[in-house]
Amino acid sequence: MMQKIFVHKNFVRLACAAFVCLFAQIANAQQSYMKPPKQVEDVLNAPSTPNTSVSPSADYVILYRSVPYPSIADMAQPMLRLAGLRINPKTHAPHNPPHFTDFVLKHLPDGGEKKIALPAAGHFGAPGWAPDGKHFIVSETTLNSTKLWVGDTTGAAHEITGVELNAILGGGGGGGGRGGGGFGGPCSWMGNSHTLLCRTALSAAAQGKPPAESMVPEGPHIEESVGRATAVATFEDLLQSNFQEDQFDYYGKSQLAMIDLATDKSTPIGKPGLFATASPAPDGEHILVARLHRQDGHYSFLLPDSDFARTVEVWDRGGKVVYKVAELPLEDSVPQGGVPAGPRGFTWRPTEPATLAWVEALDGGNTRKRGVNPRDKLMWISAPFTAAPAQFAQTEDRFAGIQWAENGRWAIVRDSSRATHNTRAFQIDLTNTSAQPRLVWNIDTDERYNAPGMPMQRELANGHPAIRQNGDYIFLEGPGASPDGDRPFIDKFNIATGKSERIFECPEKTYESAAALLKPDGSQILTRRETPDDPPNYFIHAAGSTEAKRFTNFLDPAPQLRGIKKELVKYKRNDGVDLSMEVYLPPDYKPGTRYPAVFWAYPREVANAAAAGEVTGSPYRFTVIRGYSELFFLLDGYVVLDDVSAMPVIGDPETVNNTYVEQIVADARAAVDKAADMGVVDPARVGVGGHSYGAFMTANLLAHSDVFRAGIAESGAYNRTLTPFGFQNEQRSLWDAEDVYLKMSPFLFANKIKAPILLIHGEADNNSGTFPIQSERMYRAIKGNGGTVRYVTLPLEAHGYAARETTEHVLWEKLHWFDKYVKNAGAAGTTTTASPAGNQ
Repeated sequence: MMQKIFVHKNFVRLACAAFVCLFAQIANAQQSYMKPPKQVEDVLNAPSTPNTSVSPSADYVILYRSVPYPSIADMAQPMLRLAGLRINPKTHAPHNPPHFTDFVLKHLPDGGEKKIALPAAGHFGAPGWAPDGKHFIVSETTLNSTKLWVGDTTGAAHEITGVELNAILGGGGGGGGRGGGGFGGPCSWMGNSHTLLCRTALSAAAQGKPPAESMVPEGPHIEESVGRATAVATFEDLLQSNFQEDQFDYYGKSQLAMIDLATDKSTPIGKPGLFATASPAPDGEHILVARLHRQDGHYSFLLPDSDFARTVEVWDRGGKVVYKVAELPLEDSVPQGGVPAGPRGFTWRPTEPATLAWVEALDGGNTRKRGVNPRDKLMWISAPFTAAPAQFAQTEDRFAGIQWAENGRWAIVRDSSRATHNTRAFQIDLTNTSAQPRLVWNIDTDERYNAPGMPMQRELANGHPAIRQNGDYIFLEGPGASPDGDRPFIDKFNIATGKSERIFECPEKTYESAAALLKPDGSQILTRRETPDDPPNYFIHAAGSTEAKRFTNFLDPAPQLRGIKKELVKYKRNDGVDLSMEVYLPPDYKPGTRYPAVFWAYPREVANAAAAGEVTGSPYRFTVIRGYSELFFLLDGYVVLDDVSAMPVIGDPETVNNTYVEQIVADARAAVDKAADMGVVDPARVGVGGHSYGAFMTANLLAHSDVFRAGIAESGAYNRTLTPFGFQNEQRSLWDAEDVYLKMSPFLFANKIKAPILLIHGEADNNSGTFPIQSERMYRAIKGNGGTVRYVTLPLEAHGYAARETTEHVLWEKLHWFDKYVKNAGAAGTTTTASPAGNQ
């Protein structure tokens, strides 16, 4: 009898175990994609405001609209993850590239328009103008290839038959000036407006079959390091096998070709290779080429393709090497926060036929090395490349960029210091390189209110950008940060005297920025204007005048959002630091009522309290809600507290994170207290959320404070021992600052996270340090300590989420989580029956 009872109990125990197992399987099963409420879906489906591309001649504008949400079927197209890249092997292009539709050509200044004759169903990239502004190019991604189209100012367009592009490695050389360039793909203008240099895909006949992976291992996978420090960041999508090295070679290899747009004829140049760079000189007769290659028979399994060994050469149009610039090794010994020791930053001087410039470190690339002055030198060499390279400038701090003047006589060289958060700009005389550089500005990069702006550029007839000039004047464009928010501006700046004249400034209570200068002297400007009530539209301004002519008439895509009220709110932290945030009230807000709230933020490091208090962004922008934005909570009866300058972490750049936890807790508490004092927020019903570093912040706030009822953390990293060689702006390693790494890791405080937290992560996260295992381990840690946690992984998605089905589901998850644990929360630790949005 006893034995029967014992067997019976065992049976019950096994049955219960089976039930628990079954329940666990159901709980962890993949569920169908969910959709958010209709009011959210309607806004999600609203059309976007078109992008613009102004021709270099400033007489035409192409309007084109982004397709914001690819389908999950698009995301499921073939993808190889190789050397830090994600490629579609069928198209020889990045996996799921952005695409655009509704291409329209508008004439300046009268506004007449024509629809461009591109197939409506095509997946087209952004357009790129020829330097003369008479025609443009655009790529099309099909199911099996990447094609090239050319159009002109009549609105006609045609595919260049017989040409398939390889867009896997590198980008376009040259271009990039305001209104020109912009193609950003595998083609560049060859010194004129009718010839392109393109990376083209090799035919199957020329390349053979793709490498096949053996089912039988060739041997063990071995990595070895012998006494040489190789501290590298935690990259994703790296090569992992000899087979993947072969795949990288196969799919990355392309053939350079000249394409004559007058005849559509394609002429190959040189032999195929792995071209990280292919940039024509202004004369169209020389090409800067950087070819990736294996070092000691292999690529790196620790670094992406941008750090691979490469040979840098200058070719002629026939593919002959006329000058070997450098043989650069694998960049596996770059000091933390430093730069490679050899030549870097290659660029053609735009106003010379073929003068190549580059930068070289004088401190071994180690920015932390003290007492080195200067840090960098700038070198150049000109065709026929028979003389030795010559130095033409140097920088005391780390080189930060060069812009060449349109007249060819001078350039602006910038350097910057991480230690001081300073950046300087010097005018250097290119006609007398021994002359002392003249300081143009010296600014604290954290103090946005005093930023002078950046020189505007234009594309020259040879396809290369240069600083736009009108006599001694150049034009500086800046965001115009101010205590009332950003007010973009353009200054006419006399480079000889250093005096400025403001020719355009955003009016008060509006957000208006320059899209292009339409006249060489800056007397006419195309601007993009919006207000909280008026959707973005384009206007033609006379410089220095408030008069403007409307150029477009885009309508409000989501009128239901106009009831939303937005206010820039300023307040202080408990230590007196000035902070600010934008407070959004839902469309149905009832004055005098305290609503549940969402605090959404992203911490930023600043060097001093004055900079921390500076306002960023503008409260006068037209409210548009896209993707899986936190602003969708407004349509579900929440107040949203959006980070503007709400989460500064202040201190010396080398040690700022020593007090990270204390500062973000003080920041968050100050924001919620201010919203409660305004009478719009119920402080007992506030949720916190963030993406990436904001997710890291969210977990830390739940672990170290009692300010929030629940949290949402998207694509975060929670265990800093998994990013031991630095993260965000932290340059110290785990072994340099062990206490900081451990204190900042919410994973190690998972037992203290008692508020419910929703963890969301893309299964194919490609961001450095935020591997999906970060969320997986965080989930298990909180679960194991008895916390309330939900873990959602998103198939096929990267660090940011793209697919329509994913976006809808993420919104459903977020709304349901906070509805349960914030909006309808009763006393701490309880929830109440759900109530309709707005019935608080």
